[in-house]
Amino acid sequence: MRFPDRRRAGQELGVRLTERATDGDLVDPVVLALPRGGVPVAAEVARALGAPLDILVARKIGVPGHPETGIGAIVGDGPPLFDRRALAMLGLSEEDLAPDVTRERTELHRREHLYRGDRPAPGLSGRTVILVDDGLATGATARAALHHLRTHSPAHLILAVPVGAPSAVTDLRQTADDVICLHQPPAFQAVGQWYDDFDQVSDEEVLRALEGVRTDSGPWR
Repeated sequence: MRFPDRRRAGQELGVRLTERATDGDLVDPVVLALPRGGVPVAAEVARALGAPLDILVARKIGVPGHPETGIGAIVGDGPPLFDRRALAMLGLSEEDLAPDVTRERTELHRREHLYRGDRPAPGLSGRTVILVDDGLATGATARAALHHLRTHSPAHLILAVPVGAPSAVTDLRQTADDVICLHQPPAFQAVGQWYDDFDQVSDEEVLRALEGVRTDSGPWR
């Protein structure tokens, strides 16, 4: 299974989640996208559910020399969440990665301000929170985001992605209440290999998607 682009992947994911909503399994849902790649996917999910859309900015901490391979992640002003087994295997310490954490936190705050401005973050307590990304490789970023969201006392915490590495999906089932993944290819190497169009999403595209869903669904709640 390959997806033409993130939007089509989001539409297919929206169909799966709409089936859950029909069963009464999604109470007062709110959709949160991991920017930037998760936003076009999440926008289609939010439209399918008639749910509000917002962002949760998390930043991956990559392996030195291999920044695309996540070894940890940060959300908000919380401490970084690292894969300690991977740190030990690579002979790295948290102190070794402190400059990377500082750099990524600066970018995290820049994106939060750009995407949300002065608008407050949504209330999550007692709601079904659906965290959406365009795919799972190591799952480091999604894991940190889920840990952060759990502190806000959602009634139900769901991770939804179009494609993911089977090992990451299995691992994250221990963190989320449910993981919905449309495709878990055994030969998974990278998220982009399962999309025909996997161009980088710009800040402008993120802002248009967020505004488009707010226009379609009405005032924020």
